[in-house]
Amino acid sequence: MVWAFSFFLFSSAAPPTVRIIHSGHACNVEEERHTERVYTIREGETLELTCLVTGHPRPQIRWTKTAGSVSDRFQDSSVFNETLHIAKILRTQGGRYYCKAENGLGSPAIKSIRVDVYYLDDPVVTVHQSIGEAKEQFYYERTVFLRCVANSNPPVRYSWHRGREVLTQGSDKGVEIYEPFFTQGETKILKLKNLRPQDYANYSCIASVRNVCGIPDRSVIFRLTNKTASPSIKLLVEDPIVVNPGQTVSLVCITTGGEPPPTLTWVSSNDSLPQRSVVKGGTLTLPAISSDEAGVYSCVASNNVGNPAKKSTTIVVRALKKGRFWITPDPYHNDDNIQIGREVKISCQVEATPPEELTFSWLKNGRALRSSERMVITQTDPDISPGTTNLDIIDLKFTDFGTYTCVAALKGGGIPEISIDVNISSTTVPPNLTVPRGKSPLVAREGDTVELECLVSGKPKPIILWSRADKEAPMPDGSMQMESYDGVLRIVNVSREMTGSYRCQTSQYNGFNVKPREAVVELIVQYPPTVEPVYMEMRQGLGRPVVMTCRVLRAHPSRVLRFEWLLSNRLLHAGAFDAQRDETEYTIRSLNRDGWGEYTCNVINEAGAGKCTFQVTGKAYPPEFYYDTYSPLWQNRPRVYGFKLQWTQMNPNAVDRIVAYRLGIRQMGLQRWWEQEIPVDVAINKGELMTHNLTELIKPESYEVRLTPITRFGEGDSTIRIVTYSAPINPHLREFHCSFEEEPICMFTQDKNDDFDWTRHSAATRDTKYTPNTGPSADRSGSKQGFYMYIETSRPRKEGDQARLVSPFFNVAPKNPYGITNPPAYCFGFFYHMYGKHIGTLNAFLKQKGQTTSEGPAWSLSGNQGERWKQAKVSIHPTASFQVVLEGIRGPGIEGDIAIDDLRALTTPLPDQVEIQERGSNLRQLPAFNYHLVGGKNTVALATVL
Repeated sequence: MVWAFSFFLFSSAAPPTVRIIHSGHACNVEEERHTERVYTIREGETLELTCLVTGHPRPQIRWTKTAGSVSDRFQDSSVFNETLHIAKILRTQGGRYYCKAENGLGSPAIKSIRVDVYYLDDPVVTVHQSIGEAKEQFYYERTVFLRCVANSNPPVRYSWHRGREVLTQGSDKGVEIYEPFFTQGETKILKLKNLRPQDYANYSCIASVRNVCGIPDRSVIFRLTNKTASPSIKLLVEDPIVVNPGQTVSLVCITTGGEPPPTLTWVSSNDSLPQRSVVKGGTLTLPAISSDEAGVYSCVASNNVGNPAKKSTTIVVRALKKGRFWITPDPYHNDDNIQIGREVKISCQVEATPPEELTFSWLKNGRALRSSERMVITQTDPDISPGTTNLDIIDLKFTDFGTYTCVAALKGGGIPEISIDVNISSTTVPPNLTVPRGKSPLVAREGDTVELECLVSGKPKPIILWSRADKEAPMPDGSMQMESYDGVLRIVNVSREMTGSYRCQTSQYNGFNVKPREAVVELIVQYPPTVEPVYMEMRQGLGRPVVMTCRVLRAHPSRVLRFEWLLSNRLLHAGAFDAQRDETEYTIRSLNRDGWGEYTCNVINEAGAGKCTFQVTGKAYPPEFYYDTYSPLWQNRPRVYGFKLQWTQMNPNAVDRIVAYRLGIRQMGLQRWWEQEIPVDVAINKGELMTHNLTELIKPESYEVRLTPITRFGEGDSTIRIVTYSAPINPHLREFHCSFEEEPICMFTQDKNDDFDWTRHSAATRDTKYTPNTGPSADRSGSKQGFYMYIETSRPRKEGDQARLVSPFFNVAPKNPYGITNPPAYCFGFFYHMYGKHIGTLNAFLKQKGQTTSEGPAWSLSGNQGERWKQAKVSIHPTASFQVVLEGIRGPGIEGDIAIDDLRALTTPLPDQVEIQERGSNLRQLPAFNYHLVGGKNTVALATVL
């Protein structure tokens, strides 16, 4: 590969611009005046939007989305990529999509496009009888309502059929079709007044969105008979059902009425049925049921007639858990101790399901204990303190000392009993809490395992509750309190956030029911210094000073012992840290080649070291490619293209002067790079634009271009970009062709200042219901699946309305890149179809870049030209980049659709006699005639076939 290149320096910076192009499977794209573009797509298809940006430095791109419905919450899902790709799009993914580009210059550029997802669900018919006349069945003299509903976008249109008969308002006095006042949309309610024998029939509801996006109509059939009735059911189970855990439970539901036969489903109050449950017909089986699966289970019957029938039952799973006790000394004396001659009460509590089956019994030293005058056994009101029993010992005697056992059981059996032993003796004393000597404050290092300890005495020994004493904060396990049976709180991998005060406190259960005892333990967590910067790259030229600063943000203990500076493990400097300062510096007065490398500053305290790392290098920053156009190409000679590579250098003065750039280029998909050095003889200033022309690039290949700056240090950071040849984007005329088969329509755009838009369509999907005698029956090649552009002249269009389609800019490619002395001739050709008795006018205009006033059309044709495609060519001599504007003007009626297809741009000059080919005919030469010819310096005669 050979390059011829030139190298220029310019000063350039440009704020961002942005526009959105679309591909994927769009049904239609419309330009909404004063708002934004609307992209229509069918649910399940692929959405693909591309954000094309210009600006220098190259802007950063971000896609965001807002929900399409006011009822939806704002959604913000960002995509930092040029192309937004959503496969199998869902209806919930419709909405307004924004592309934002910013590069720090001026305001960010933002464009949006609204994505409208079309869909149509199967319709559902529900049947209701008027409330005052509702019976089990729909007899004569009854009024019936059939309601049809289908979810859709756009709004659905409904139609009703009785058998093969189409039902419309007024077609039958016994039938009314209307829309209830509280809904919006089209007719969907069918009212049958005072049922007649002929009203018992098959009714079809057809839902249609008029074939938009190729979505077919959907229908449902309902058979109405004199036996049609809403559902009724019966549960063959008790309510509630009380079972033991592990049992298999079967719930049986049967239908007792309903026509059509109802469908039975089971639902649970737990949101969903248990994973192991089995539903077979109307029977729900729950194998080996557990307490988590208890709840309300409902059988629901539905046949779309009247309201669904619902019957419920509650499943209760027996359980006993959380047995607790507490001892209450004589409440009439201000003493927490148990003493002979005074009263003492023992309380026992459990959680029971169902609570009404709970029974308690008491034992003393293993023997049954009955209530008496001195031993009073009571059970607390379940509404006040459920599951609690008390044993009051009046006038405690020495013989009352012993072990008392509270036994909890369920009447139904099958659940193990819970036994709680409480010892009452002369050694039964209230609890006491102390912190062992040397255990507070407790000092630990971050990452250690620590044990906070409180010594608890007393009998019985209570459970200890740990919590934060200094602030409302969760404990290490995430809870607000942690239980400990031995008074020790163990914390694994302690962190600096855990520094603070911790409270240990006796619980009021499993011990004395007295004022809680508590103590406080202080925890101090030491950690190494936190420093900044953790990592910093410092680029500098030879002979210049370099200052590195390592700053301490926080540390515990805050007294820092020492610091040390190293270069690649070689000690440079060490010392004690200045207590008055929070940073240390190391200075290189004059950087030499030995000074390049990785510098480390370790700041050390008792807990460890914090490390700052500095990478000192002479590597140049990467260049920044200049994106002034989407794909800036210039032409060298036939079939050989060039690329105008433009860039600026990021921070060129930060390091030594850049002496050259290494340019690499390779075809996409290949491994081999072709490389070449571009010398730079002068110093580059910040913002200067450099240009290098690549030649000998063969279209349609795409290339990867790599650019690397070189200094005395060596190679700097590289930048890579892709050069993609795409005729529709800033195209060259030599090979431009557009048949509108792809949605981006070759970068043609709709004029914002006309009256309506051109429409991309194919004969296979176009609706000819309203205008059957106009428009093409196929595209120019004869395919019904092929696409073309046309103007739809049906209402609300009126005579004289204009629709303009604007081409992308075409570059004029001179042999001399510095200017145009002899403008070359170009030929722009296209096929048109102008069939219908109301055909208006088709015009073609030439619009050159920088042109402020518009000349007359370069080509114009009016009236009916027959039901066939014809070709037109126009020869032009532009002196600057230009666009072609195709204008369709609506005629006096609706049979005036004008279509265009197969646009081509040629670089061969047009002769006086033009060769034209019709579909299915041979080439022939015809003179130019029957045109409305308009003079102009860029226009010559045109010809067509009649």
